Amino acid sequence: MRSFFNYSLLPLVLFPPSTCLGSVDGINESQHDLYANPAFHHPVKRLSVPSAERFEANYGRYAAKLENRDSLVRPDWEAATKRAKEYLQGWSVEDLVTLTSGIGWAKGRCVGNIAAIKTKDFPGLCLEDSPLGVRFADRVSVFPAGVNTAATFNRDLMRWRGIGLGKEFRGKGVHIALGPMMNMARVPEGGRNFEGFGADPWLAGEAAYETIVGMQSQGVQACAKHYLNNEQEHGRRTTTSEVDERTQHELYLHPFLRSVQAGVASVMCSYNLINDTYACENDVSLNKWLKKELNFEGYVMSDWDANHSTESANHGLDMTMPGDIQSDGTDKYFGNRLVQAVKDGKVKRERLEDMATRIVAAWFALGQDKDYPEVNFDAFTSWGKHIDVRDDHDKLIRTVGAASTVLLKNERSALPLIQPVSMVLIGSDAGPPLKGPNFYQDRAGLDGVLIQGWGSGTCDAPYVISPLEAIQSRAKDDHTSLSWFLDDFDLENAAKAAKGKDVAMVFIAATAGEEYLVVDGNVGDRNNLTAWHGGDDLVRTVAAHNSNTIVVVHSVGPIDMPWVDHENITAIVWAGVPGQEAGNALADVLYGDWNPSGRLPYTIARKESDYRVRIQWNRQQVHYNEDRSIDYRYFDAHLIEPLFEFGFGLSYTKFEYFGLQSSFSDDFAPEDAQWRAGKPTSKAHEVGSALQDWLHRKVFTVSFRIQNVGTRYGADIPQLYVGFPQENTGDPPRVLRGFDNVPLNPGETQTVEFKLSRYDLSIWSVQHQAWVAPPGKPLKYKLFLGTSSRDFKLKGTLQL
Repeated sequence: MRSFFNYSLLPLVLFPPSTCLGSVDGINESQHDLYANPAFHHPVKRLSVPSAERFEANYGRYAAKLENRDSLVRPDWEAATKRAKEYLQGWSVEDLVTLTSGIGWAKGRCVGNIAAIKTKDFPGLCLEDSPLGVRFADRVSVFPAGVNTAATFNRDLMRWRGIGLGKEFRGKGVHIALGPMMNMARVPEGGRNFEGFGADPWLAGEAAYETIVGMQSQGVQACAKHYLNNEQEHGRRTTTSEVDERTQHELYLHPFLRSVQAGVASVMCSYNLINDTYACENDVSLNKWLKKELNFEGYVMSDWDANHSTESANHGLDMTMPGDIQSDGTDKYFGNRLVQAVKDGKVKRERLEDMATRIVAAWFALGQDKDYPEVNFDAFTSWGKHIDVRDDHDKLIRTVGAASTVLLKNERSALPLIQPVSMVLIGSDAGPPLKGPNFYQDRAGLDGVLIQGWGSGTCDAPYVISPLEAIQSRAKDDHTSLSWFLDDFDLENAAKAAKGKDVAMVFIAATAGEEYLVVDGNVGDRNNLTAWHGGDDLVRTVAAHNSNTIVVVHSVGPIDMPWVDHENITAIVWAGVPGQEAGNALADVLYGDWNPSGRLPYTIARKESDYRVRIQWNRQQVHYNEDRSIDYRYFDAHLIEPLFEFGFGLSYTKFEYFGLQSSFSDDFAPEDAQWRAGKPTSKAHEVGSALQDWLHRKVFTVSFRIQNVGTRYGADIPQLYVGFPQENTGDPPRVLRGFDNVPLNPGETQTVEFKLSRYDLSIWSVQHQAWVAPPGKPLKYKLFLGTSSRDFKLKGTLQL
């Protein structure tokens, strides 16, 4: 793989740790006891207290409320399908098959290519990674990872990020962007968790919906992946995921249901087997669940080399990538073999026409048949027109990065920083990548600040703003004496650097990725949950020599934190994998320009043994024995106290909740009585049964009031959890069913409403093969409203 850029935007000259970058003249008197120093006095006190107006001024449109959210609507599949059928009339079997078969790896400009058919005026299709940005291209952006996007709990930013991604893919001429990724963070070590949206299906579903609507608003086809049960990298091509039907519907299918509701153009089936049948030829998951129950009208493509037969065409696969049996396209299960299968009657022509119709319908639905840019880069050579597609996405990336930063601990008012006299940054993660941001193949290495994991879900960074670079400019303005020490392993000198400083900020990281690249013995999935490069020892060393130690973590997922209760660790900041503006986003939070509003999209356990589900090593079968109790659901069901629970995050201000109310707006749906009785309706087995309007109509309302009772502008993230009746049926004690981002000025109060549908309050009945109300009369749901999956401010009931 090639790399276009091998340097950070602001090259640094690295000085010894004792170097003073800011004058001590004119130091302001601190408002924190941590910085109090009787040797210095100045009458001016500065405390950044952003107002709503200043907030939007600093971050532009991306920090403002997204207007006209409903103006971006799903594609008109009915009209597009009609056009596609008319367009394809009279096509030969050979031409129809061409639409379904990739031409081979490195045989076109993109990682996946459908050949042009000049006689039909069809230009071909370009398929390109990744969920974080345009892979193998220059003058593009590295967006915050999916897990950071989920951590914002902010639908507007999820949508904006999708819009930004869509603009860049379209600008490069890509027809199908291979994302978003929405596999569950079922196991904390999962290699590709960073690409996805966390450990809760409801949160992942909302993030998937907003991302897809945003991307496709720019005319780019989104691709929901990996369908289905690809939650670990070990053995992903050979293992079978053994999952019961109710768990599938209530957890793993839900993000794909929301993707279909968003109008997603394509779905990528995964490498693994599902209940002993390959995902790309699984008749149940593709034809029954996806195409019948969800009435998915787009097309299903294989993951790269994940197709194993021509027969897969009969079981729901519509397109094979990149070239099939041989990646170079010289032999294919589709291609000539599919042509022959149709001529032999093994695959009906009607089915082939359906495959082609779905592919062309997506092309029409997204308006790609008119005035669409040509592919202007080459994923495999240095050729390109070098078109800059980034627009102002640096601001978007910085905004999402700041909004996804989670403040886990803040004692003795350690944060926000207010003109510290002296500060040291310790750890390689604080600095720029010394070998350049794109030195390692597909980012399979750890060098400098971590901005993304590794694998096909990454892209080349045009630059990286490290914490050191961002904090230097703040230190200059604040007249702070800033030093740094970027060696993770020289503990003796790290201790010396930490001594005597007002603030010692130590940076640690942990990365992961895809199984085709191995880093320090980690085959995609992490071998353990410890910080890399001896991070625990570095933190302990610094904390032992400085009474105001702040820990910053860049990580793809949870890590062990054995030092969390150290008396000298005053603050912990969880920055995740925030993309190319990592340093600026972090500095915004550290200095209080952005009041932290990020929330954990997964649980951090106090010890590794508390996690119910782990990587299943060297096994043919991956058993999902935990059923519906993953992450916080398991912790809650088994009364395990987490270190930091799902949904947790601190703020620099305070909020109060009051006035909880719930109501039902009767829509007089004739199906309601049967639903409440736990019985299927007459249409339960029709096409699209899982998306029927009466099931998803918002008829229940939970409302409350929230007030900012602190002294700073900021946003809180109220979260609604619902406890289903009869918990002894195996249901978790409660599940997420609502969240919002509510920005408030000090003293301001706002009414917040969560709208719920019958689907939100349903269970999947294996017996009836339908969504029904849970057993129990009267139907009484418990309502838990609070700031995390454990911290509840209000409780109530919803009785039907």
